[in-house]
Amino acid sequence: MLVVGKILRPHGIRGELVVEVHTDEPEDRFTVGSVFDTGPTEDTLGGRLTIESVRWHQGRPLIFFAEVPDRNAAEELRGLLLWVDSAGIAAPEDPDEFHDHQLVGLDVVTVGGDKVGVVARIDHAPASDMLVVRREDRTTSLVPFVRAIVPTVDVAGGRVVIDPPDGLLDL
Repeated sequence: MLVVGKILRPHGIRGELVVEVHTDEPEDRFTVGSVFDTGPTEDTLGGRLTIESVRWHQGRPLIFFAEVPDRNAAEELRGLLLWVDSAGIAAPEDPDEFHDHQLVGLDVVTVGGDKVGVVARIDHAPASDMLVVRREDRTTSLVPFVRAIVPTVDVAGGRVVIDPPDGLLDL
């Protein structure tokens, strides 16, 4: 299961919700009829939400879900994560493009073959995406996900090869 969004807050008085996007293709993911699983939180057991209507405002989708009749019900959904099954997501057409879930868990090794750690997550920064690598000593390192530093991604082989400049892994 993959997180593709997070409900931030209600918008207006009719039950519309502001959603923070956690996916590379929000226009495809947040469409009328799309169904999301919601994870359990302290206050809810989780369930399913179906998009009834969506419009974009200031880069975020404002969504009416069929299961949310009014603002009071919308208030109860603050902080819920929206999940989809990764099996239903097609691989990117570009061979140099990857979904986050394809990279998480891959071993990270240097071009010399030294094991560095495992990809824990991908942070999407303004300048470039960053691989967050959980090191063998339980610390983390940030590795810019650019071809000069990450020359090889072998999803089938379960590894990412990096060529870090001096000092990158010492930060």
